[in-house]
Amino acid sequence: MKVTLSALCASKEAFVGALGGVYEKSPWVAERAFASAPFESVTGLAAAMVAVVGRASEEEVVALLRAHPDLAGKAALAGELTAESTVEQQRAGLGSLTEGELARFEDLNGRYRAAFGWPFILAVRQASKRTVLAAFERRVAAGKAAELAACIAQVHKIAWMRLL
Repeated sequence: MKVTLSALCASKEAFVGALGGVYEKSPWVAERAFASAPFESVTGLAAAMVAVVGRASEEEVVALLRAHPDLAGKAALAGELTAESTVEQQRAGLGSLTEGELARFEDLNGRYRAAFGWPFILAVRQASKRTVLAAFERRVAAGKAAELAACIAQVHKIAWMRLL
């Protein structure tokens, strides 16, 4: 069933109910974006959500990053991901890792969290496990400011794909 933007904007409850998961476990983004309704297009809606994150405090942004699961991490193995994250990780082949690949992800997840304080974030919907691992290896060595910017850009990319 196709939902129109005008139907989404009929009430804040409907809006947040439909779009609260676009930013991983962070319905506050949709709640605040509703203030900019109505939206002429999905692009306008996405821009409003990006602007909400851009105005958020540093603590809120870090909480948004920390709301994301580790790629091929314990939550994925235990079946505890959101429906969106489960589909995205499976499409990238992260649900069928070899023991060696899983060990590599565990090592990278641990190193990355130790370095930055949040999980590695990459829009994996159109990626393969090889490209995910290559990006992980490259970015784990990045500086904190650069990696914060990279993660925020990836969060917005994930949100855009979820909106579509």
